[in-house]
Amino acid sequence: MAITPEDLDPARSRGTGLRRWVPIISWWERSDGLSRRSDVVAGLTVAAMLVPQGMAYAALAGMPPVTGLYASIVPLVAYAVLGTSGQLAVGPVAIVSLLTASTLAPLAAGDPGRYVVLAGLLAVMVGVIQIVLGLLRAGRLTALLSHPVVSGFTSAAAIVIATSQIDKLLGVSIGSPDGWTGRIAALLASISGTHLPTLAVGAIAIALLLLGKRFGRRIPAPLIVVVLATAAVPLLGLGAVGVSVVGDIPRGLPGFQLTRPTMDVVLALLPGAVIISLLAYLEGLSIARAIAARTGDRIDADQELLATGAANLTAGALQAFPVAGGFSRSAVNHAAGARTPLAGVVAAGGVLLTLVVAAPMLSTLPEVVLAAVVLVAVIGLMDVRGAIRAWRIERTDGLALAITFFATLLIGVEIGIGIGILASLVLSHYRVGVPAIDVQVDGNRVVVHMVGPLLPASGVRLLDTIEAVLAHHAAVGVGTLIVLDLSGVPSADGSGVDVLVRIDEMCSAAGLELRLTGARPGVLAPLHRAEQAQRFRGRIDPATEVGFGHIWASTAQDAPGDPAAKAPSDDIPVPRG
Repeated sequence: MAITPEDLDPARSRGTGLRRWVPIISWWERSDGLSRRSDVVAGLTVAAMLVPQGMAYAALAGMPPVTGLYASIVPLVAYAVLGTSGQLAVGPVAIVSLLTASTLAPLAAGDPGRYVVLAGLLAVMVGVIQIVLGLLRAGRLTALLSHPVVSGFTSAAAIVIATSQIDKLLGVSIGSPDGWTGRIAALLASISGTHLPTLAVGAIAIALLLLGKRFGRRIPAPLIVVVLATAAVPLLGLGAVGVSVVGDIPRGLPGFQLTRPTMDVVLALLPGAVIISLLAYLEGLSIARAIAARTGDRIDADQELLATGAANLTAGALQAFPVAGGFSRSAVNHAAGARTPLAGVVAAGGVLLTLVVAAPMLSTLPEVVLAAVVLVAVIGLMDVRGAIRAWRIERTDGLALAITFFATLLIGVEIGIGIGILASLVLSHYRVGVPAIDVQVDGNRVVVHMVGPLLPASGVRLLDTIEAVLAHHAAVGVGTLIVLDLSGVPSADGSGVDVLVRIDEMCSAAGLELRLTGARPGVLAPLHRAEQAQRFRGRIDPATEVGFGHIWASTAQDAPGDPAAKAPSDDIPVPRG
């Protein structure tokens, strides 16, 4: 029985109708009492992480800390209803928060109220973009964000994020300097004004967070540190010595609110929204697939776009900011026993309970502790191994990573990743345009082997090689027959066909015969469509590999009685070099 493309579609495993579009129905039907208990435990564990992380990442995004809690409630439920991963923990994440800040800061002009409104609009735009891409089944667009680009961007963003928290750790005010280098200069200029009590609280918080990491992910070290620091402020009188706190936090959720934007605001936010849409989706998808490799779940890339988009829509409606799947929380969710998206619903309930019951208690939380949470969290974003691996495997990957890294660090996060994508595309095209070409002399034959698609750039390289062969022939008279081995060429475009014609003309002018051997369907079909197959009548030896013969027979349009046009000729063996 043949396997059809529909059989390989992850959506089929969820059934049809409502189950296909609302996966939580299938999740619930497959769950049992044991899995639901595991989900409850995992959800409460993630909630313990989400409270401090949500507030910390909100501050990183330039938002009031409470909005991090807003972004950790309804968006989680939205993803749980539509998502195809049972373990992905959606919510505020460091990279998306940084991109949010870099997108909004130039537009808000220092107005906190306008900043919050723009953040909600940005989240809505991110959600709309992701949903549209999901409906168009355009999950493959994330291929633009190659691993070297993401690795370079993430590592540079980790440094930018860490730098953005140093002034809070030192207890100094440096204003809003331009760029990473400007921030470094401002920090160095103000380091003499370090507020020692603030630095002491931050250093202790970092030490405790790092210590908590050594005891494993099941211990909610960030929550413990937040509780201890919140209690320490009134007990030790830290406020009286100048340690800044987050202040009043309103109880409960705000009402849903959507602001009608003007077109100029939408256009100003659009570049950032597109980048956040792709990065947020890619981060969540990569985490979901990594966990699914262990659990055996099937991740539907297009459905994940819909689920993440819905999460961002609700985040924007709640006056929060864009969200994504978080690596550390998802890992904890999985390790704590999460089996279905019910764990996300429980986590949202835990954060909501905290917001309703404990919000007033969090008013004495030192701001420097939130900075400490961010600093410890971004340590794991530095992908040094990925950089070494990229350079070791393929130099162009390493170069794309390095370009992305330095562009992000020195120019800016949004422009940096754009430069990285462009560099990756250019370098990929360069690699395609530098095919492996080998020349061998066998008696009176000069055999030219090529590996790679015959495209404009690679065609130029092949022409250069043939010109060198002809020049050598003119100088020493070696060879009377040129055999162009195309068995390693999977395809050709119009430019590739023109190159073959040009090579034939060059060989004919030099008094040499040209034969094409090992030609595959991807080369033969364009030759026929360009009406150039007749030119090579009797001089083409198509590939004989299984699966190619029937295609060649169907594409050959030469005279029925001409066997040389439909089968490899006996006088030229297919060279294998």
